[in-house]
Amino acid sequence: MAFLPNESRSLPPPPLLNKGSVWFGFAGWLSALLDNAFNRRPVVRSGVHRQILLATLGWFVGYQLMKRAEYKHAKVDREMFEYMRHHPVDFHAGT
Repeated sequence: MAFLPNESRSLPPPPLLNKGSVWFGFAGWLSALLDNAFNRRPVVRSGVHRQILLATLGWFVGYQLMKRAEYKHAKVDREMFEYMRHHPVDFHAGT
């Protein structure tokens, strides 16, 4: 997958319910409700299949974005610790 490189497979997966997946899932569900409202349909009772589809799509996008964010943070941490390992004089323990 071009979204994440193969080296990201060594990281543990994020939890299924994280803040990204919940927020994007809610945004997907809310977009289905707004579509119903704009088209003058009953807001909650109409198009339940679209509500489930957009909530699931939002959850998936949020989950993938959290995976990418965790990979980016792990990459920055790895580079920072590698730099600290190669330059121990700049990072002494005492003040």
